[in-house]
Amino acid sequence: MRNQFSPEELLLEEVLCETGPVREIVLHNDDVNTFDHVILSLMEVCDHEPIQAEQCAWIVHNNGKCSVKRGTFDQLEARCHALQDRGLSAVIQ
Repeated sequence: MRNQFSPEELLLEEVLCETGPVREIVLHNDDVNTFDHVILSLMEVCDHEPIQAEQCAWIVHNNGKCSVKRGTFDQLEARCHALQDRGLSAVIQ
C-alpha cells in the first residue's frame, strides 16, 4: 500500500500532534567528570536505574559517547540542558 500523504503533510501532522521525530540525547566522554557524577546525573536527570546509569557511563568511557535518552525534541530539551548544567557534554541528535 502506497503512502497517501506527502512529506509536508506528515511533518504538519507531527507538529500538530506534538510528537515529532524521535531523537536522542548523546552523552560524550570528557576528562573532567567522575564516574560517580555521571552516574548520579543520569539517575536524577534521565531517570535511569543505577545499573543502567553505570552501564552508560562505561560505554561513554570506552566508546567516547552513548545514547542515554530517546524521545521528541520537546521531551529531551530540558533534560539535555540539565545534563549540560551539571558540566556534562550532552547533545540532542
